[in-house]
Amino acid sequence: MEDRYIQMMEAFALARKYLKQQMDLGLDEIQLSSNRRFEFKKNLPKDPLEGFYHKIKACKKCHLYKNRTNLVFGTGNSKAEVIFIGEAPGRDEDLQGEPFVGRAGQLLTRILSAINFQREEVYIANILKCRPPENRDPLPEEIEKCEPHLMEQIKLIQPKLICVLGRIAAQALLKTDLPLNRLRGKFHDYQGIKLLVTYHPAALLRYPKFKKGTWEDVQLLRSEYDKIKK
Repeated sequence: MEDRYIQMMEAFALARKYLKQQMDLGLDEIQLSSNRRFEFKKNLPKDPLEGFYHKIKACKKCHLYKNRTNLVFGTGNSKAEVIFIGEAPGRDEDLQGEPFVGRAGQLLTRILSAINFQREEVYIANILKCRPPENRDPLPEEIEKCEPHLMEQIKLIQPKLICVLGRIAAQALLKTDLPLNRLRGKFHDYQGIKLLVTYHPAALLRYPKFKKGTWEDVQLLRSEYDKIKK
């Protein structure tokens, strides 16, 4: 009986080694007989946000996918308490597959640092996941197709605060046509989450006069964050 047990264990070890070799070769199933097969259990993402990325990374809901280099999903802490949301990726973001990595992104990093946030502890995303041609403004139909992706990200992250960067993103999320100067300086309700609107970093590069207002906005954001954390 003992010899038989040893033989069984050796056979099991060989079978496990064989299956691992097949998985390493990229095979996802092997044929056992003429009508049976064994499917390998694939490693599923542990992070639901990562799982959602894999679900939509080949999205073709609108025509923008035809010219994209990368789908620009989002970056940062998947359990962040603060999300920063812009309107759409630009050229640098499309090339790298990450939001806010160009000049505007570098300025956003400095703004975050000024209110004691690191990029790694917040989450950064856009309403659109693909770059519009020549960095034009997103079209209403593009926002309509892509906004559900952002809503799912927010649902998975469950932030305490949202900071919206720029008029277009603010109007899209708040379903309003009010100008940005009427939306700034106060918190709005977005599905039970406090939402603050400020200028887009790209606008600050073009119009430095908006920096004072942006500083006031992000200080308000930080103050509210500190209240929540107490």
